[in-house]
Order: sequence, then structure tokens, then C-alpha cells
Amino acid sequence: MTRILLVRGMLAGLVAGLFVFALARWIGEPQVERAIAFETVMDHARGEAPEAEVVSRKVQGTLGLLTATVLDGTAVGGIFALAFTFAMGRLPVQSPRNLAALLAALGFVAIAIVPALKYPANPPSVGNPDTIGIRTAAYFLLLAFSCALTALSVQVAMRFHRRLGAWNASLLSIGFFVVAATVTCHYFPDFDEVPAGFPVTLMWKFRVASLAMQALLWSVLGVVFGWFVEKVVARRSTHG
Repeated sequence: MTRILLVRGMLAGLVAGLFVFALARWIGEPQVERAIAFETVMDHARGEAPEAEVVSRKVQGTLGLLTATVLDGTAVGGIFALAFTFAMGRLPVQSPRNLAALLAALGFVAIAIVPALKYPANPPSVGNPDTIGIRTAAYFLLLAFSCALTALSVQVAMRFHRRLGAWNASLLSIGFFVVAATVTCHYFPDFDEVPAGFPVTLMWKFRVASLAMQALLWSVLGVVFGWFVEKVVARRSTHG
């Protein structure tokens, strides 16, 4: 069963990656082009030659982008399937589709929302190359904390489910997560490395586009995987 779900999860992730590629081409790439244009103007102003492109922008924005979104979606889909396999039978959710939707929502909050609130995505030319190591480490450490807090919040909801009821237990777990995530983010370092003159609207649009792509990835993954799993369960029930 685990192998079947893993394959279905990777396939659902691949489908989600294709959707993300289309959205990235529509709302993401124009912001990247504007950011690169700003960086080029700043290089000229400082008398510096632009860095030579190892891979052309045309390839980066088409085949490269497609490869990245599909591989990322497939990998996330595989991990999602393993999480679903672990949660199935342990969480009080009977419908495979509902469980997939719940896990997708939790994944979006833990992996996309919380890290983005502290360390939002930045377009090209934003960020100091000298701090890329510490910034990357801080981001992934916060991501690990966010996932751990999400799992702990689910445990809180399950622990108080019978005593307080589903609704109150859910509110308690959400409140616990919000407080714990807020305190955790507060103690992580801040990085203010936006170059002078960088368009604020460009940064805002880039970050919104990045978050929209994450929302699309998790939404499509939850819906498609839920549909796949429901078909698997129905087929096993018929033959069982």
C-alpha cells in the first residue's frame, strides 16, 4: 500500500509542478526580469560589468523553470504521500480526500506560510552574498521548527479531542501553534539587505507571486492526491 501511495503522491506532485510552472511563467517571471534589469542598471552605475550568464535567461525561464517546478513538485508529492501513509488511521479523519486536504493545508502553513512571514522570498539583486550561508541556515532551521510545531499542534488537538470536543480542541491547537510560532520567529535573526532604490512594489509582487505558487502547489497536490487515494481505496474495497 505504501508503495502505491508513494507513486500516486509523486504523480500528484508532478501534476502540481506543471500548474506551478504555468503560474510562475505568468506572474513570477515578469518580476524576475524587472529585478534583473534593476541589477543591471546598478552594475552600470557602479562601473561594473554584468556577470556572464552560464545559462541564458531564455533557458532559465522555460526549460530550467519547468525542470525545477516538476522536480520540486514530485519530491514534495513523495514526502506528502509518506506523511499521508503515517497519518492514515492515526488522525480522526475517515475520508481519504478530507485527510489529504487537511495534510495539504498543514503543509502549506508549516512549509510555506511560517517561514515566509520571517524570511520572505526575495527577487534577484536583493540580499548580501556574504550572508547567504547564515540566511540559508536560519531559513531551514525555522522550517524545521515550523514542521515540529505543526506536528505538536496536531498532537494537542488529538489529546484534547474527547475532553473538549473537535471544535474546541482545534481552536486550542491553533492558538498553541500561533503563539509558539510567533515566539520562535521572534528569536530568529533579522536580515535587512534590500539595496537602496529597489522598487518596493516589485518586491511585494515577487513575494506575493512566490506565495501564490506555494498555495497552488499544495492545493493541487491535496486535491489530486486525494482523488487518487480515493480511487485506490474504492478499488481495494471492491476487490476486498
